[in-house]
Amino acid sequence: MKHWMGWAGAAALMLAACEAPQGAAPAPQQAGEFPGHQETSPGFAEADFRYRIEALADDRFAGRMPGDPRGEASADWIAAEMERIGLEPAGENGTFFQSVPLIESTKDESRSSFDIVINGEPMGLHGRRDVTYWSQDPVEHVAVEDSDMVFVGYGVVAPEYGWDDYAGLDVTGKTVVMLVNDPGYARPEAGRFNGRAMTYYGRWTYKFEEAARQGAAGAIIVHQTAPASYGWSIVENSWNGPQLILDGGDESFVPVQSWIQESVAERLFEAVGLDFHALAEAAAEPGFAPVPLNGASMSSQMHNDLRRINSRNVAGRVTGAERPDEHLIYLAHWDHLGERTADTGEVEIFNGAIDNATGVAMILELAEAFASADNRPARSVMFVAVTAEEQGLLGSEYYARNPLVPLNQTVGGFNFDALLPTGPVRDVRVVGLGNSQMDDILREEAQARGRVLTPEPNPEAGSFYRSDHISLARRGVPMIYASGGIDHVEFGRDHGAAIAADYRARYHQPSDEFNPDWDFSGYVVDAELFYAAARRITDSDDWPNWHEGNEFRALRDAMME
Repeated sequence: MKHWMGWAGAAALMLAACEAPQGAAPAPQQAGEFPGHQETSPGFAEADFRYRIEALADDRFAGRMPGDPRGEASADWIAAEMERIGLEPAGENGTFFQSVPLIESTKDESRSSFDIVINGEPMGLHGRRDVTYWSQDPVEHVAVEDSDMVFVGYGVVAPEYGWDDYAGLDVTGKTVVMLVNDPGYARPEAGRFNGRAMTYYGRWTYKFEEAARQGAAGAIIVHQTAPASYGWSIVENSWNGPQLILDGGDESFVPVQSWIQESVAERLFEAVGLDFHALAEAAAEPGFAPVPLNGASMSSQMHNDLRRINSRNVAGRVTGAERPDEHLIYLAHWDHLGERTADTGEVEIFNGAIDNATGVAMILELAEAFASADNRPARSVMFVAVTAEEQGLLGSEYYARNPLVPLNQTVGGFNFDALLPTGPVRDVRVVGLGNSQMDDILREEAQARGRVLTPEPNPEAGSFYRSDHISLARRGVPMIYASGGIDHVEFGRDHGAAIAADYRARYHQPSDEFNPDWDFSGYVVDAELFYAAARRITDSDDWPNWHEGNEFRALRDAMME
């Protein structure tokens, strides 16, 4: 076994005055403080995946929370692994790191409150059980008092779909209540939006962004499990604890952002003489008019502890032999949720073994194959493990705004997120299948191996807008978000479906832990495919594009001019 000291963790993270310089290489960790490094095979091997996933899901990284020195140490570990397998530093100032300046806001629960008052009577909402609330405004004190409330349907302004839930409405200083997903989900047979497949307008990120543009003081999303595609526990775990935003951005935020349980919405609407479910149905029809919740108001006080931190994207490169300025990019996020204190008072570690130690292991395995290949690729290949995905794709968004390689020199890319240990499968799942010529290349390589590309089974979940590839795609770069499917070569689809269902139950839970009994062989088969498809791109002079009619095609065409 070969041990490496590795790159250092971030030490000066506590106050703005202690912020580390951009791109600075921090001091080394003590040997043995975090998981060591071991020899791996230049070819694709189950043992390599096992070792890397187990290391990244180690308790010593404390759930890989950006800004936590223990979490940042996992970025150091990845950088050391990139160096060990022969990648060149592709970050700032000759390092493997790109600094990502963030502001961390931690709500003081003991001094914070949120409630809805109906005709003078507080509902008495219980934090976490009934409501989860926070603020992305980087201020220490947020106060909204007696904000009038209005139901704005899906909270969508989409001119291309002829839809405006805020038409004729001034919500300045008010609190808007919205449904999750978009109108296409509720009426797929009507052909609105993208049918059952969620558009960006269905994402919670968009809804809060639009509410801010409209001048709202508060924004409430009503959680419903089916259109959200996840249960309340995901909301509870994701929006409690420290929240991050990019430091220095020009975004505006709704002062109070929140989710409430559907049962709370039912009580609220009934108390003001309205039927929540009837209005939810009406909101999916064109021409829906916002409905004031007369007699109801929202009040919230938040006291936030703020600190400026540097987290880091980790970037390595294999330089192309013929066209080194042209790059293919592989992405995976290294972060997870860190630690959370349960209602019982127990501190739980969210190690994120599948989400997303598996994706990082995949890009490292591919990186080692490229770095050790006898014939170097004609184009360069970038491998970027990004930070703060769980906080709203912040690391990839920062990279897209400040690319280490110009986006018009980025040929395309692959993103890996939450790869299931299903074993060898016939199908290859591509989220957003059919969007680009990248898909066509992957399909040909899959067919040559007796495999078939399939779309994601639940497009209503909006997965295409929920992982890091979208940060580059929104700027025009053709990206694939792919993984192995569920049709096991020996045991069939039911076997794979059971593994997928087990993971869904563990998603964003402390139980997303490494299991040595997993079948790692499927990762090897998938890596061989993703490597072959990438070599098709790196060794050609073609520039794959989005298909005609895709929402990102015009952006790519303009970029390449």
